[in-house]
Amino acid sequence: MRNRIVEGFLIASLILVVSVAWCGTSIGQNFPNKPITIYCGFVAGATTDLTARAIASGAERLLKVPVVVENKPGGSATVCAALIAGRKPDGYSLAALGSDAITRLPHLIKVSYNPMKDFTFIGQYARYIAGLCVLSDSPIKTIDDFIAYAKAHPDMTYGSSGINSHQGMGIELFAKCKGLQLKHIPYKGGAEAVTAFLGKHTDFICGTGSHIPYVKQGVARLLFVHMTNKRDPNFPNVPTLKELGCEDVPANTITIVAPKGMPDAVADKIADTFRKVSEGQEFQKMLDQINLPYDFKTRQQLNKDFPAEFEWWKVRLKEMGAKKEI
Repeated sequence: MRNRIVEGFLIASLILVVSVAWCGTSIGQNFPNKPITIYCGFVAGATTDLTARAIASGAERLLKVPVVVENKPGGSATVCAALIAGRKPDGYSLAALGSDAITRLPHLIKVSYNPMKDFTFIGQYARYIAGLCVLSDSPIKTIDDFIAYAKAHPDMTYGSSGINSHQGMGIELFAKCKGLQLKHIPYKGGAEAVTAFLGKHTDFICGTGSHIPYVKQGVARLLFVHMTNKRDPNFPNVPTLKELGCEDVPANTITIVAPKGMPDAVADKIADTFRKVSEGQEFQKMLDQINLPYDFKTRQQLNKDFPAEFEWWKVRLKEMGAKKEI
């Protein structure tokens, strides 16, 4: 009798395992069979929006269903992150976010989601590279000139897109590394910071893209890049912050996420589709036009990187005295 019970249990377990495996495969094969929505955490026309629409256009051709982009801006994409966290994990609701909505901002503002538990990370396809710039008519020609000038002129001012921003934190790490005293003037966005810089209301700027056209036009001089482990291919002679012997911040990237609990077969199909689109010539050309470097990361890599980046920001923001809004 006991042997029969054990035998029956084993058979039932085997049937369950096979059924689950078959179900997962079936879901993946049948997906998608209706329109997919990519919610974008930023306004129409913003960098993330442009990339999301390019991804959606390419995915439509491969998946043979409509892929639409719906803008849900607010809270630096945390509003969109909260929205997607509450949707069904069926693959028909996705979000295009900046990675700081997952790794940085939850340490600074109150959010209604758990960034490490409420999402399925699909893939990353682009990153921002920040840079320290002075105006081209400045006597500062190199980063060594900058360091010497800053030591002789304490409280040099610089603008960025906000307090405790990626780029601002990078400058603070640079200042700490080189023993400099710099004064941060936060603005509401990168465009305002650039305007102040061009008007000589600040001594230099730390930008994450809005500065690049002015560097290419010869209006500004790029002294180093950060939020990156490698040099910007557009400026191969400009060193990285790490090359200067300083700690750098994790990059702010553009990432596709989905609700937690999505079947692996569906997540893998979406990730593979977006990878193929992002590798295409049309998508690569679009990234080049908006001065955004291509940097693809798989689901597996994001599952490793995001928890590490989350902890990095937790420690560094605390060290910098940042307080969470209530």
